[in-house]
This record gives sequence, structure tokens and C-alpha cells, in this order.
Amino acid sequence: MAEKIYTIPVNEAFEASRDDPAKGCPFCALEHMLEENELESILGASMMEPDIRIRTNDLGFCREHLAKMLERSKKLPLALILESHLDEQEKLFKKAPLRSAAANAQAEEERILALTSSCYVCEKVRFHFEKMLDTAIYLFGEDHSFREKFAAQPSFCLPHYAALLGRASRSLSKKEFADFYEEAEKVERPYFDSLREDVRWFVKKFDYRYQDEPWNNAKDAVERAIRFLQG
Repeated sequence: MAEKIYTIPVNEAFEASRDDPAKGCPFCALEHMLEENELESILGASMMEPDIRIRTNDLGFCREHLAKMLERSKKLPLALILESHLDEQEKLFKKAPLRSAAANAQAEEERILALTSSCYVCEKVRFHFEKMLDTAIYLFGEDHSFREKFAAQPSFCLPHYAALLGRASRSLSKKEFADFYEEAEKVERPYFDSLREDVRWFVKKFDYRYQDEPWNNAKDAVERAIRFLQG
């Protein structure tokens, strides 16, 4: 069962997107909120907690989140985190050599690839975001008012739509999932069709034969298509 602590932010995000379709996918808003919370936390009080420092030492941070941490102009907390992280990596560099130079190089490659593909912030966001997906699925089946909010969404971006369907298919019975999928598609398909038409019209507007025609909803079609495709 979904945890109750997630019901408030999930409801608020769905209400915001229902009331203002320009906000787009409610799950994008939730993911952004989680990311902002984690970045604030890791550069604040959480920075000195031993269990968190162990995780950041082991996982490090992806390029995107390191850049976002740097943008926050909190260089001292970031420097302290990096100092500890680099010290931990130094211990691995000092490990005893293996059988040959080739074996050493392969071990180093595997270790560095594992490090550069992991991220403390990504892991935390992913954990909480999956709980929010589960909460939305649970509320859809248990709360009629949420089901109405769900039906009134402007759209879900494709990555979050796929994640939502995937988790629903694994947690619901066949009958429940068939109902869920039908309602989700009623949100997604009309937006997808209208977006395709808007992009087509955007392209046509650069043909001299259509230059005097109105833009309709196509002026921001490229931006909306990118947000829809990538979240």
C-alpha cells in the first residue's frame, strides 16, 4: 500500500496540472520537487551525517547534479563533500596490484565506470519518486476525487507515462490494470495526437503558402514536443 506521506504532494501536483494545463506532466513537477529537496538537503544539514557521508563517498554524483550543486553557490559544503569523496577514492587507488597491467587497467575501468554511472541524488530521487508513482496508482483505485483529477490531466510526459504503466501493471490485477490503462490512455492519446498536429502545423508555417495563416497552438510546439518526449 502506498505510504500516506506521499498523498499530499501527489494530490497537490495533480491539482496544479489540472488547474493550469501549461504546467504539463504532474510527475515532472514531483520529480523536480524531489530533486530540489535532495540538493538543498545534501548541501545543508544532511552533509555532516555519517551515514549519508558514507553513501556519498561510495556513490558520488552524476555530472548533472554536480553542476546543479555548483550553481547553488554553496562551494564550501560542496568542497567538504568532494574532499571526503576523493579521500575515499584514494583508498581504492592504493589497493594492491593484480596479476598484470592489463588486469589492473580492467579493474580500474570497471571501478571508474561504476562510480561515474552512480549518483547519490539520483538514487534518493528515484526511491521517493517510485513511492509517488505507487501512491498515484493506489489513489486512482481508492479515491474517487483523485480519479477525477487523474482524468483531468493535460498529459503525462512519455518517460513518466511508461514508468506509471509499468508499475501499475506489476501491482494491479489484470482487471484493475485494464481499467487503469484505459483511463491513462484517455489522457495521453488526445494530447499526443494534438501535439503531432501542432508540430506539423509549425513546419507548414515556414511554407510561404501558409505564412498568412494563424499559428493556432503551434508556436511553442517544438518546446512542448521536447518536454513530452523527454520529461
